[in-house]
Amino acid sequence: MTNKLYPTDMTDSQWNHIKELIPEEKSGGRPRELDMRQVVNAIFYVGVGGIQWRLLPREYPKWSSVYYYFRRWTKEGVWERIHHTLRAKVRKRAGRHKHPTAGSLDSQSVKGCSVPGVRGYDANKKIKGRKRHVLVDTMGLLLKARVTPADVQDRDGARLLLEGLPGSCKALRKIWVDAGYRGGLVEWAASKFRFALSVVNKEPGQIGFQVLARRWVVERTFAWLGQNRRLSKDYERCPTSSEVWMYISMTRLMLRRLAHATTS
Repeated sequence: MTNKLYPTDMTDSQWNHIKELIPEEKSGGRPRELDMRQVVNAIFYVGVGGIQWRLLPREYPKWSSVYYYFRRWTKEGVWERIHHTLRAKVRKRAGRHKHPTAGSLDSQSVKGCSVPGVRGYDANKKIKGRKRHVLVDTMGLLLKARVTPADVQDRDGARLLLEGLPGSCKALRKIWVDAGYRGGLVEWAASKFRFALSVVNKEPGQIGFQVLARRWVVERTFAWLGQNRRLSKDYERCPTSSEVWMYISMTRLMLRRLAHATTS
C-alpha cells in the first residue's frame, strides 16, 4: 500500500486489478499527462464523500479534468464494462461461474435535491425524487441498475431494466421479487425471457419487518450503496449519472474484495 492520500484511494493491489481496464488514450493530439490512477481515486473520493466536483482536494487532478473522464466514460459505457469484468472475477474467486443463474430484483425510492432534472413523487413511500431499480446476483453483486422518476411503478421500472439486461445475464433462470411485482409482469417475463420471476410472499400473519429468504440479498446491496454519500440522495441532473454511481460504488467494493483475496 503506497501513495494513499485519503482512505478512499486505491492500494497498489486494487489498482493492479483495474488499471488494464482503463481505456487507452486516443491516437493523435496531445499525449495524456494525467495520472489515471489519481483520476479514479478522485472519482471514488467524490462518490464516498458526496462532495461537489469543485470541492475536490488540490492533491487530485483539476476537478474539470476528473469530471471530463467521469462523463466521457459514462457516455461510452466504460464504467459498466469495468464493473461487469470485476464482478466476473469476484464470482470466479468465490467458486461461482462468471454468469449467474439466479438473482433478486427490487426498487428503492430516494429523495431528490435542488439540482434540475426529471423527478417524480412516490405516493406509497411519500418521497419526491427518483427510484432505483436494481437486479443483483445471489452474492448481492450488481447485475443491472435502472433509474426512473419515483412515480414510475415497480413493475414498469422492472420492465425497463429487464429489457436492457447485458450479455452477462444470459444464463439467468430465476429472479426473486416481492409481492409488488405480481400480476402481468410475471407472465410478460415468462413469455419474453428464458428466466422466470418467482414471487416471495410474507409469512401468513406476519407483522412488521422480517427477513425473507432470497429477498434479503438485494436489501443488503442497497445498504452497501448507502455507504456512499453521493447515493444518500439523488444529486444528479441526468438519471444515467445516477446509475453510473451505483456501478462505481460496487466497483470500489469489488476491488477491495479482490485485493483482500490476493493478499490473504
